[in-house]
Amino acid sequence: MTDSNFYLGRLFDSKSAKLTANDLNYDSDDLTTHAVVTGMTGSGKTGLCIALLEEAALNGVPAIIIDPKGDLTNLLLHFPELMPKDFQPWIDPEVVRRADKTPEQAAMEAATAWRNGIKEWGMTQERILDLKNSAEFAVFTPGSNSGIPVSVLSSLDAPGLDWEENREVLRERISSTVTALLGLVGMNDLDPLRSREHILLSNIFEEHWSQGRGIDLNELILQTQNPPFDKLGAFPVDTFFPPKDRTELAMTLNNILAAPAFESWREGQSLNIQSLMFTDEGTPRHSIFYLAHLSDGERMFFTTLLLSAVETWMRTQKGSTSLRALLYMDEIYGYLPPTANPPSKQPLLRMLKQARAFGLGLLLATQNPVDMDYKALSNTGTWFIGKLQTERDKNRLLDGLESLAGGISRAEMDKLISSLGKRVFVMNNVHDKAPTLFQTRWVMNFLAGPMTRTQISDLNELVGAKAEEAAPPAKPKPAAAPKAESTPPPMDHVQAVAVASTAPAAAAKTVKPASRSTTSSGSEAGSMTKPPLPAGVREYYLPQNFSLPEAFKAEGKAQAYGAAIQGVIYRPILLASAEVRILDRKFGVDVEVTKSALVEDLDRRGIVRWEDFPYAGPSLDKLDSGPSPSSTYGSIEPPLNDTKLMTALQKDFTDWVYRNSPVTARANKALKVFGGPDVSQAEFMKACADTAREMRDAELEKKIAPIDRKIKSLKDKRSREERELRQDQEELRNRNIETGLSGAEAIAGMLGMGRKKSLSTSVSKYRMAQNAKEDVRESEEAIAQYDKDLDALQRERDEVTAEINDRWGHVVNDIDEVEINPKKTDVYVNIFGVAWKPFYVVQAGSDTFELPAFGVE
Repeated sequence: MTDSNFYLGRLFDSKSAKLTANDLNYDSDDLTTHAVVTGMTGSGKTGLCIALLEEAALNGVPAIIIDPKGDLTNLLLHFPELMPKDFQPWIDPEVVRRADKTPEQAAMEAATAWRNGIKEWGMTQERILDLKNSAEFAVFTPGSNSGIPVSVLSSLDAPGLDWEENREVLRERISSTVTALLGLVGMNDLDPLRSREHILLSNIFEEHWSQGRGIDLNELILQTQNPPFDKLGAFPVDTFFPPKDRTELAMTLNNILAAPAFESWREGQSLNIQSLMFTDEGTPRHSIFYLAHLSDGERMFFTTLLLSAVETWMRTQKGSTSLRALLYMDEIYGYLPPTANPPSKQPLLRMLKQARAFGLGLLLATQNPVDMDYKALSNTGTWFIGKLQTERDKNRLLDGLESLAGGISRAEMDKLISSLGKRVFVMNNVHDKAPTLFQTRWVMNFLAGPMTRTQISDLNELVGAKAEEAAPPAKPKPAAAPKAESTPPPMDHVQAVAVASTAPAAAAKTVKPASRSTTSSGSEAGSMTKPPLPAGVREYYLPQNFSLPEAFKAEGKAQAYGAAIQGVIYRPILLASAEVRILDRKFGVDVEVTKSALVEDLDRRGIVRWEDFPYAGPSLDKLDSGPSPSSTYGSIEPPLNDTKLMTALQKDFTDWVYRNSPVTARANKALKVFGGPDVSQAEFMKACADTAREMRDAELEKKIAPIDRKIKSLKDKRSREERELRQDQEELRNRNIETGLSGAEAIAGMLGMGRKKSLSTSVSKYRMAQNAKEDVRESEEAIAQYDKDLDALQRERDEVTAEINDRWGHVVNDIDEVEINPKKTDVYVNIFGVAWKPFYVVQAGSDTFELPAFGVE
């Protein structure tokens, strides 16, 4: 197409429930206000998103594509010539076998279906060729060498932004990077403003990035132990985060480097968004990040880093009102929840608010409309709504849409959503006057279904081979339909997808065959009919989370030569899970504990040692809603088929959970300080120290005050006595002078007249001088006694102070660990019943055997 409109399908008449001839052309610039696509499995959601990405490629719009399930790898399967030989490697042999067809027949049907679909929807093979040449496509596999690996751990380079001009932006990226890194080692839900770990690592990053220097993980770990700064805030680093605790954090981070599985995270393409968006020659790129092989924590870690990198790249671009690039997430469940705050949420929130100004459009898809933050999505310009699974999904979506900018009539939208069929969507675009009903067009890429990790290298080789071919003519003529003895009837879009492959044909490797095999006629075959369960016994379906190679690996076996999946058989096991809420306000305990068990080896009498069967696999929130198509079932044996035994087992499980779910709290009874398991040792010790300090100060004030009053009283008396001493000393000097004069007069009197009177006066003055001398002596003795008493009081004061300090110092460390048990009413068994565990039925030569399709990766 030459304009900027995206051809997405044709308008659909809701009254007649028929497709019209009017094309739906969507203005690509509307994507700068972002779009959300929602619909249940089978609604055509993936097809619509692929059509949007095809149109983006045709318009020269680059895209970063986050693919958690493997569906979007189909974007590499564009075959302009529509030849069966191009389709055949991607047709699932098992699907072909069950359809009783040859691979050649299935390939012919797929090619014919795509030729007819392209033509029916007004497109040509030339358009597929334009799509092929419009962009460079590649599949990246972080944490794996199956596709193009991505280096995220070996170098955490500083973005090419000036620190002074972009300080706020870079600090946001540092925060997201540190949050993701700590989440990878199990430190989730940390507050960046309160977590010592987060604050320390963020400051280390800032120390390097502010100087334009990157830092690799090895250096980050070393600087965690020995930070390149002396203070954090007002406190020395060692006070804020003691060396012992920093070493523990460094050891935790070192597990990333030490784990062999993480070696592939250190190799490959760097997260340079410009190079992921465009080649060196300026050709747009559609970079697909395949995440199906990663654990939930690893997915969150990588997705957060990628989103942060895209946000940083976005801020280096000039403003634009036109669509410059696309960021697509195939499933946002868990990444933008309404209440929780995972590491991915903040960069998504910021881009939803600010990306419009830079021409970056966010395209977000989900099949779970319940778990979305509608407030964060309130300014989303376009909503594509497909068929929903439940009334709850529809009502939650309608509740959210009512709060959107511009307002949407709930009754009108309810009516439209309720009428939707496969591939029919409601488009609510704030740039349009009213919602639009349309059916999605046929996609140009072959929909081969989700790809496994082992297929990715074949996909990239396929694209690489195409890139090396000579440029084809600009407008080739459509290829003629292949000849056959009988032309098969054309398939519709859904039927065509049904024969899509989950594994392309590949060269066989010589390996040792797996053991535990049985003959194909053995007694292990199951029934196509699911055996009935007793009334009141619930059932669940465990997902197929293993590929065939992973199933061999899980069993510790080498993949057998020529091994192929012949089908899936479900075998019954016991699944139990309970949530325990433990609340004790006195000790500050308010926690939730989950206890789960998966019991495969059951005693027919209904006796289970639950501690022998702990479950630590994928989240039980993501159980399958039903079996895989054309599956078989094993038989149900006691106790699973006995209501009484199952009821007794559930009671026993509940009792076991009750007895084995205590948590430990800390208590300092003397200080009346208590802390639950969510309070760290350091936090509890600080609380005790603060309380002890307050109580010590109160006791000191009470017991020292009387002594201080006595000391003050003695000091006042001593001061008065010193004044009296000075007066007595002055009096003594004066008396001594008078006595001397009187003596002289007496001598003179004896020589002359008045002898008797002179002697009397002299004696009187001598007596007064002796009295003054005695007063001086008494004052000096009194002062000496006061000094002695003051020394005794000061010693008493010091002894009392030391005793109180010592006693409260011991009280701080008088900590007990208290076991808090739940009440029986606190135990809620949310899952208990028969779980159907899938097994691959594998054939290798004459041997047929089973391998678990579900397990802990």
